[in-house]
Amino acid sequence: MQFDLAIIGGGPGGYTAAEKAAQSGLQVVLFEQEDLGGTCLNRGCMPTKALLHSAETFAALGKAEALGIQAQGISYDFAAMHRRKDTVVETLRQGVEKLMKANKITVVRGQACIQEAGLVTCQGERYEVKDIIIATGSQVSYPPIPGIDLPGVWNSRDILEGGGQDFTSLVIIGGGVVGVECATLYRCLGCEVTVLEAADHILPFMDKEIAQRLTMILKKQGVSVEAKASVQKIQGTPGEMRVTYVDKKGAEHTVTAQGVLAAAGRKANLDGLFGPDFTLELERGAIVGDADGRTSVPHIYVIGDAKARNIQLAHVASAQGENAVAVILGKKPPLDMSVVPSCVYTDPEIASVGLTEEGAKAAEVPVKTGKYLTGANGKCLIEGTESGYVKLVTHRDSGKLLGAQLVCPRATDMVGELALAIQKGLTAEDLAEVIHPHPTFSEMLFGAAEGFRQG
Repeated sequence: MQFDLAIIGGGPGGYTAAEKAAQSGLQVVLFEQEDLGGTCLNRGCMPTKALLHSAETFAALGKAEALGIQAQGISYDFAAMHRRKDTVVETLRQGVEKLMKANKITVVRGQACIQEAGLVTCQGERYEVKDIIIATGSQVSYPPIPGIDLPGVWNSRDILEGGGQDFTSLVIIGGGVVGVECATLYRCLGCEVTVLEAADHILPFMDKEIAQRLTMILKKQGVSVEAKASVQKIQGTPGEMRVTYVDKKGAEHTVTAQGVLAAAGRKANLDGLFGPDFTLELERGAIVGDADGRTSVPHIYVIGDAKARNIQLAHVASAQGENAVAVILGKKPPLDMSVVPSCVYTDPEIASVGLTEEGAKAAEVPVKTGKYLTGANGKCLIEGTESGYVKLVTHRDSGKLLGAQLVCPRATDMVGELALAIQKGLTAEDLAEVIHPHPTFSEMLFGAAEGFRQG
């Protein structure tokens, strides 16, 4: 069989690339070993947020008395929460399947293998193609800890697929995005949660100030957080697991919990991707690609989590998929990859885009910062939110917005406005010239920007 383009992996990057290519007139074959939508839709972003919504609603009802509302006999149905999550996931998956069908994209179920440039095999069939886009995503990576493979140690897939896993106590190894979101989820359901992070602070790839604020909030909510924690071993049986770690002062501790969640990272998923006589340049187990996704072999591109030194975010994969198709068609990539917002769905939400004050200092970029606290925002006071802020980072001389960090309600929605401002080269004063509605959370953006105008 012959096609113009083969895409290996049906996640956000893969199906976006397939749609754009097909709409441009290319004959496309899309290979997916599991479910269309990839990790994000089926066992990552979407199921996590669906479960978080249920859990946070339950937690909010428990605080209803402070709002003058009497609610008795509140409980949660863990199985029903997962059934609703499955309904959301299935609806979205069907949407992707309909999209592929509407664009006349050939979807092949199975493990695709690149035998050479221009030749892909799957389930005994040969597919001759002009170009290949690798979008195989990532898989769970386990740290080398004795006992990490014991029953009673779960990964993010285990707790998101099917009926999930309910706990009254849980140790989470890893304080990255997956770790802190799962900590929020289970704590909302009344679970005793301990987060162990090996780095200097949780969310090690985000601004240190954000990490410090989230640590304070999580501890206030009842989550035990230990940074600079070196896990030594895991022992026990499901229902009574023991995790031994050494803290930042060198003291040894053992935490007992019903279960352990391994959330210490992910790695590129390249299993079975290359034939015996084919390879690509790799770096730490991921595929090396340039800014447009070109690999070491002409006509083969890589996008998303399979790409070395890449930001592991679904919207990054989608954008790279669209850009790679444009390059294949001989066009200019339409999406600017220099401004990428990152979001964490804790309570309150966290979002960051562009340069941080800490990063600016390291790069010797002269900056000026402005901050607006949630305590000064009427909508935050009305809803009784946790303490947080909106912080803007501008160039000290030009006033252009270089970055923004948000720890507040609706941070993940509001960061888009700031990403646009950075991408368009706007100043903080430009933002302060825009009227924001009252009372809203978005007024915090205006408040942070207005400080520059008055300064």
